[in-house]
Amino acid sequence: MRYEILGEPMPVVVCYLEAGESMITESGSMCWMDPVFQMETTSGGLGKAFGRMFSGDSLFQNIYTAQGAPGKIAFAASFPGSIRAVQITPDHPVIVQKTGFLASQMGVSLSIHFQKKLGAGFFGGEGFIMQRLDGNGLAFVELDGSVVEYDLAPGQSILVDTGNLAMMDATCQISIESVKGIKNKLLGGEGFFNTRVTGPGKVVLQTMPVSGVASALAPFFNTGSK
Repeated sequence: MRYEILGEPMPVVVCYLEAGESMITESGSMCWMDPVFQMETTSGGLGKAFGRMFSGDSLFQNIYTAQGAPGKIAFAASFPGSIRAVQITPDHPVIVQKTGFLASQMGVSLSIHFQKKLGAGFFGGEGFIMQRLDGNGLAFVELDGSVVEYDLAPGQSILVDTGNLAMMDATCQISIESVKGIKNKLLGGEGFFNTRVTGPGKVVLQTMPVSGVASALAPFFNTGSK
């Protein structure tokens, strides 16, 4: 399979498959394809389906297979930002934000990822439930806004506003830390908690999470009756 990523800031990944090759995607991600493709909708089992639902995706996934001839199929991001291709291997699983998974080759499996620390569970917000990509194959992940990457050495940490954490190697660890000082908490405008990501591993940060855009726009919507 070969691919090209086009059209930022509303990107699409166009994948070129040989006859017999398949890709799996979340419901609603496909935007165009050649007529050679056949679609099959699957849950992958009840447990996996509910796991995907809790991690922000749909109960069902669609498998697209090129039947009898090569063809192209395109998957579009749902929010302005970028699409990244990530090579998943058995020794390199990756953790991504909720709804971050876009599409992948059939060898990649998607499951729910809970942060193990109690504080992350109660206060982690979007960082509490994430998605884990395992297996072997190429996966495409959608990220919000612009993207910045850091390679963390063992024990090296970075503090992140929770919504800005887009993706990290599974070797990284997360903990939740309270913002110090009552005045800072109440008046600082940065919330009560930050996420500490500790290496070793790569961490990918995004500049414009959907939640941040929603919060910024909320005051401009009149929800009251006229």
